[in-house]
Amino acid sequence: MEEELKCPVCGSLFREPIILPCSHNVCLPCARTIAVQTPESEQHLPPLLHPRGPAPPAAATAPGAGAGPGAAAGSAACLDSECAAGGGGDHADKLSLHSETDSGYGSYTPSLKSPNGVRVLPLVPAPPGAAAAPRGAGPASSSLTCPQCHRSASLDQRGLRGFQRNRLLEAIVQRYQQGRAAAAAAAKCQLCDRSPPEPAAVLCEQCEVLYCAACQLRCHPARGPFAKHRLVPPPAHPGAPGGGGDGGAGKGAGGGRKLPTCAEHDLENYSMYCVSCRSPVCYQCLEEGKHSKHDVKALGAMWKQHKAQLSQALNGVSDKAKEAKEFLVQLKNLLQQIQENGLDYEACLVAQCDALVDALTRQKAKLLTKVTKEREHKLKVVWDQINHCTLKLRQSTGLMEYCLEVIKENDPSGFLQISDALIKRVQVSQEQWVKGALEPKVSAEFDLTLDSEPLLQSIHQLDFIQMKLPPVPLLQLEKCCTRNNSVTLAWRMPPLSHNPVEGYILELDDGDGGQFREVYVGKETLCTIDGLHFNSTYNARVKAFNSSGVGPYSKTVILQTSDVAWFTFDPSSAHRDIVLSNDNQTATCNSYDDRVVLGTAAFSKGVHYWELHVDRYDNHPDPAFGIARINVVKDMMLGKDDKAWAMYVDNNRSWFMHCNSHTNRTEGGVSKGATVGVLLDLNKHNLTFYINGQQQGPPAFENIEGVFMPALSLNRNVQVTLHTGLEVPQCVKQTKLPNN
Repeated sequence: MEEELKCPVCGSLFREPIILPCSHNVCLPCARTIAVQTPESEQHLPPLLHPRGPAPPAAATAPGAGAGPGAAAGSAACLDSECAAGGGGDHADKLSLHSETDSGYGSYTPSLKSPNGVRVLPLVPAPPGAAAAPRGAGPASSSLTCPQCHRSASLDQRGLRGFQRNRLLEAIVQRYQQGRAAAAAAAKCQLCDRSPPEPAAVLCEQCEVLYCAACQLRCHPARGPFAKHRLVPPPAHPGAPGGGGDGGAGKGAGGGRKLPTCAEHDLENYSMYCVSCRSPVCYQCLEEGKHSKHDVKALGAMWKQHKAQLSQALNGVSDKAKEAKEFLVQLKNLLQQIQENGLDYEACLVAQCDALVDALTRQKAKLLTKVTKEREHKLKVVWDQINHCTLKLRQSTGLMEYCLEVIKENDPSGFLQISDALIKRVQVSQEQWVKGALEPKVSAEFDLTLDSEPLLQSIHQLDFIQMKLPPVPLLQLEKCCTRNNSVTLAWRMPPLSHNPVEGYILELDDGDGGQFREVYVGKETLCTIDGLHFNSTYNARVKAFNSSGVGPYSKTVILQTSDVAWFTFDPSSAHRDIVLSNDNQTATCNSYDDRVVLGTAAFSKGVHYWELHVDRYDNHPDPAFGIARINVVKDMMLGKDDKAWAMYVDNNRSWFMHCNSHTNRTEGGVSKGATVGVLLDLNKHNLTFYINGQQQGPPAFENIEGVFMPALSLNRNVQVTLHTGLEVPQCVKQTKLPNN
């Protein structure tokens, strides 16, 4: 409740609160501080608005600068005879204020900031030597701005006395102060080593510890990390009077308080309630005051009625407060659940990763066993081949040495006895070295190849089931293009992108360097945007999204729309009696009544020009040329409603028409072979017509704004052909404003 009892300006408990017209409350001394006076002329203030005695220094005007009511009240000059004499009771009813011009501070007055963050203007002392203006001088208007809702209230000749005192709030503040003082006296320091502990002087909101004055200086100095802590008076005990209970002091204070008297008539008590002004009034206010003709009701009846309404409203607030408490409990439980689930998921993640590491270790052991077996097999084969080859080599070497010794003998008969057998042995020994016998049976290379790339990719992609943000889309510039006032954009996701994409968001600026806006949201990677401005430069970008969120933007592509408009008649919006041919560029009608057809283009800025050639003109009809909204009436002449601006013409003269109003009759008509030009200048916001290259009358319409479409109305006696993509006539180019 304490926050409800604090002034929004000084941040302290209310002192003599007054009720502003907006129903908010403010201290009377603070009201003097934040009041602003605006003089109606350069003369000085009337004598009643000047302070009596020397002006206070400007430094004393800060709200909340003093510790008590006297310090706050000293920030403003006393305003009436009672305040000048130091008397109590109601305070001043006139303001001692000067304008910024009279203050000597020029056009700037520094503002001060209260503990509650409300900026207020300090009072400025009167200029030295300023003489009092005569009593008949012109009045200056004064106003007071509410520091909470910032609504301004004008002060009448009564000044601040015109605002009612909130005596009920004043009584509640008094009870609260009494209860807090009693609770503060009962609160004890929590760090005292004395027995009993000293009474607590302050409470640290951050430490939540009660300190006496000595312990606060010793254990909680206002420096270092404690400098940012906030020390407040000890809280009221719940059972103490004013601290949340129904103490007897509060009842006694209310019972002993005298009844308030009327602000207009000091001797009269409030007896009725003015429903129009929403304020209590006395009997004399009804008889001779401004409330004489107002709707009034009995004070007691309205008191009970408003009490019932307040009780009913409090029940609703109580229900919401109960829901809020339950919601806070739910949030606290949610915090605990998040903490527990986080620990569970961490443990699960560690267990899963450890299991993967164990499985990989076991698989590594199996693979190492295979490598060992392959190596041992190769070594055995090579050793066997070495032993076999060594044996054969030793046998062959022994045979060769024996044969050489035999050859050295000179006994022919002895040689011939063994030569045949020896020759056969040598031949057999040679045949034992068959092809491949001197080649290794195994290679040094191992025929084992471990394909770890899939597993490595899986490890790199190892993630929670929750998806990641999609990557940056790539704009396909070869497929991006512009046509007339339409742009087409294409994009794709980068290769090897494994993050899923649920859709794309395409953004486009306004063609004038403004902010981007969403123009497409969907799954397609190709989008065409129609209805843009001609001769404009657009910036486009795209981003992807999935259930995890929105990914980053792509690079920005710049698109330029056509300088001039190419369009045809629109068969989808034309009246059913309109007949189109020549690729929807030639129009006629099946009815003798006028029927309307629109173009396929829409214009909202820039300068645009098109022509209509009269191919057939029989029996002097009245075709109408101009512009229209999309919802123009199509079964009567163009310009008869408020959705079209047109020139209708016969064979001798023309008229401008809008809302069925005919203006600016001009001589000169059309015939077969004539050309009618339409110039729509949305930079100057006007419409001009030409017949056979000559301007027809003055600019037809001015101050036109919005989105317009080329329009035409005709009957079966007329046939016209549309020509678009034309440059603006030279006479218009010289005065044309640049496109935005």
